[in-house]
Amino acid sequence: MDFEPWWLIFLPLLFALGWLAARFDFRQMLRETRTLPDSYFRGLNFLLNEEPDRAIDAFVEVAKLDPETTELHFALGSLFRRRGEMERAIRVHQSLLNRSDLPVVERDHAQHELAQDFLKAGMLDRAENAFGQLKDTRYALPALRSLIRIYESEHDWGRAIEAVKNLQGLADEPVPQMVHYHCELAQTALAAKPPALEAAHSALDAADNAARSAERAGHAAKGGRVRIAMLRAKLAAFENDAKAERLYLGSVLTEAPEYAGLVAESLLANYRNAGQPAEGLEVLRRQYERHASLDLFNVVFRELRVQQGGGPAWTFAREALRHHPSLLGLDRLLEAELATPADAPKDAAVPGGDLGLLRSLIHKHTQRLDRYSCRSCGFQPRRFYWQCPGCNAWETYAPRRLEELQ
Repeated sequence: MDFEPWWLIFLPLLFALGWLAARFDFRQMLRETRTLPDSYFRGLNFLLNEEPDRAIDAFVEVAKLDPETTELHFALGSLFRRRGEMERAIRVHQSLLNRSDLPVVERDHAQHELAQDFLKAGMLDRAENAFGQLKDTRYALPALRSLIRIYESEHDWGRAIEAVKNLQGLADEPVPQMVHYHCELAQTALAAKPPALEAAHSALDAADNAARSAERAGHAAKGGRVRIAMLRAKLAAFENDAKAERLYLGSVLTEAPEYAGLVAESLLANYRNAGQPAEGLEVLRRQYERHASLDLFNVVFRELRVQQGGGPAWTFAREALRHHPSLLGLDRLLEAELATPADAPKDAAVPGGDLGLLRSLIHKHTQRLDRYSCRSCGFQPRRFYWQCPGCNAWETYAPRRLEELQ
């Protein structure tokens, strides 16, 4: 390659231009820095020193001095919301929305932040309205997710289903709890006076479709399937179809045996109404031998006492507790024994001593074990829920008592 003399002029010129550009940018940065209020730097210093309260006060002063600092307003609003100061958070975001010169993108952002403020403050009507205004913005997806949470908390299952359909129209996003929304509608229909049987059938058909969709998307729907079977059994009982009721309840024993304790009483009642109590007891006893659980133990033990007397019941209990030791099981035995009338003949020898004192001591320690436990938030109610009352999560309860999970 030949050397061109004009390069000797061109190269210094490039260096000079680069030096001028750097000097201009540096001077520009200095000018911008000088325009920032001292409160801004004090706020940063407080944040670095882990003094958030004083930092917030400093940034509030900056926002008052320079109302154009939208990013600072957003940061302040988020800080207030995180600290639970909902009134101040709402005021910050509403002041942004009141600005006529706010760009559309930032206006949508402020609207979304304000909607979250209302939601966290428990102002559900205002939150619903605020999220609804984000329908045609880039916040449509998170707004729909939040609306679903609102409808869940209000038990407005019809609107929750509609919101899920809108969500799935925007994004291929599975919503496994859709099964339970339809089950809730079916449960409401069955609880009506008189029961709305056709509405219950339609809701359960929709629940079946939702379960299949969830399974195709790779989400397990066992809990939803169990609930559908239980509701179909209840519907069959309303329609006086004992055979169908037994089939639905029996399907839980074979397809989801861990949930057998939830249907044991209903299944036994079905056999009893058909004049076959002994057959029903035998079905549950065999189920217990294959898949032992405390709830199933309680049903079998009580029914054995009714049908065959105390002797066979205590024999079953001793064997069960030998293989599956349980304070709760022992507590149930002593409770049943103490409930027997004093003048009633006893079919089995009961260990001596003060059973009342023994039972009170055991019961004191078993009260905290006789609960279900939410895997999500740890809430421990005495009854089984499909949706946790503590955190509103779905299917977070194992169908076993706390003692059985330890």
